[in-house]
Amino acid sequence: MKKKGFFITFEGIDGSGKSTQIQKLAKFLEDNGFDIIMTREPGGSVGGEEIRNLLLQGEVDRWSAETEILLFTAARRDHLERIILPALQDGKIVICDRFTDSTRMYQGMRGPKLRNLVDNLTEEVINCEPDLTIIIDIDPEISLKRAKSRETAEERFEDFGVDLQKKMRKGFIDLSKEFNFRIKVVNGQQSVDDLAKEIFSLVKARLL
Repeated sequence: MKKKGFFITFEGIDGSGKSTQIQKLAKFLEDNGFDIIMTREPGGSVGGEEIRNLLLQGEVDRWSAETEILLFTAARRDHLERIILPALQDGKIVICDRFTDSTRMYQGMRGPKLRNLVDNLTEEVINCEPDLTIIIDIDPEISLKRAKSRETAEERFEDFGVDLQKKMRKGFIDLSKEFNFRIKVVNGQQSVDDLAKEIFSLVKARLL
């Protein structure tokens, strides 16, 4: 494997198992001699984490979709400047739990022209797409039970219910066709170890 800066993101509906697979992939890459940065969105930087608290806690109607898009973009810009770009420039592999694709889904699908707003802000303010995105696909009923079982304060989006999860699942699959050059979909209902092996293979194919 060549050692170079590389940006990997994980996407999927809440409770799809992203965190577990990120940990496994990070260990696999570290064992193969790569320098890894694991991060998340919203968050990752100090400013991003402050905005995360605003976005993920409170009542479901706390923010409009338009306001959420602006908040996510502000958090992402700070995260990009302070964490992601410096790490990539240093030749590290950045593994991020969610990025712009989540905003395209969770906010961009909630009203007419909102996807255009996300894409325009991404082009003008973020101007960065991952090298590889892995979508973990899972049944929404299963994923929502997993997500709610965590019993954290950050359940604002889970509280939208299973209908949103179903809509997001379809949206992520559609997104994988739109960006098929970088997005790969894996079956999240296979065993944790089998899923990890499939993800390792996808990543190795891009880093060889």
